[in-house]
Amino acid sequence: MGTLVKITVYTSGEEDARRAFRAGFDRIGRLDAILSDYKPDSELNRIVTTAVGKAIPVSRDLCTVLAASQALAAATGGAFDVTQGPVIRLWREARRTKQLPDPAALRAAAERAGFRKLHIESERCTVAMDVEGMALDVGAIAKGYAASEALAAIGHAGVRSAMVAVSGDLAFSDAPPGTNGWRVALPDVPADGEDGPSVLELSNAAVSTAGADEQHLDAGGQRYSHIIDPRSGMALTDDLTVTVIARTGLVADGLDTAISVLGPERGLALVDARDDAVAVIVRRTSAGVVVRPSRRFAAFLVARRAAGD
Repeated sequence: MGTLVKITVYTSGEEDARRAFRAGFDRIGRLDAILSDYKPDSELNRIVTTAVGKAIPVSRDLCTVLAASQALAAATGGAFDVTQGPVIRLWREARRTKQLPDPAALRAAAERAGFRKLHIESERCTVAMDVEGMALDVGAIAKGYAASEALAAIGHAGVRSAMVAVSGDLAFSDAPPGTNGWRVALPDVPADGEDGPSVLELSNAAVSTAGADEQHLDAGGQRYSHIIDPRSGMALTDDLTVTVIARTGLVADGLDTAISVLGPERGLALVDARDDAVAVIVRRTSAGVVVRPSRRFAAFLVARRAAGD
């Protein structure tokens, strides 16, 4: 999926560790063959030609990711949209050339995108697309799914304390021995700020962070994020870092991107309407840094501390 993977485990011996690593990386490898838009022969890339105008069966993993993506697209009015592959590829090339995409090319790409042109039948696990030339990019949700799935595979191998990091998407099982949880820094949150701690101790959870620090384009005195607003085809320019904590990476990874596109007000309303996630938004402006946690974030910390005790 175009990124690096790190797995950390606590075991009673080297053989158990090797078995856990193998289980986790094997699961990641299988998902990479299904979900990567970087691999021409991935299942994700194959269906854009075979599913035009007709429903075709797909793997359970691809079906799960696409169904979750479409549900989030509907909930956000298209602020999250995995059909934006043609647009995303233009911005990916722009970051390489350090030149803004051609507006006409962006308009043409947008005509081949739109979540309403993708149809998922979850019960039968089939996918259909309305137009030719579509391209799917699930990078904003698949890495979190992969992290949690690898963690589950490690658990099935008998290891109960592990962490899987797929770029900025983390999944944890039980706390390391002698601790209350895996220590996770909240990016860009000031240390000991009044809005909450900058480091959390988590177990049996997933964390995903979206921001423009690592992937961006600087052009014309403006920084453009790698995150695209599907409604305009433009890369985001608001300087936000969004961190979401949820039970699974599938939820956390999709939400951090959706919140980034929606912005602080609508993004926090989105996560506050759910009972399976909390979030922290850090916004940097010329006036300084503003940290905005979601409504249940403080209660979440209290509950986590109680669980650690």
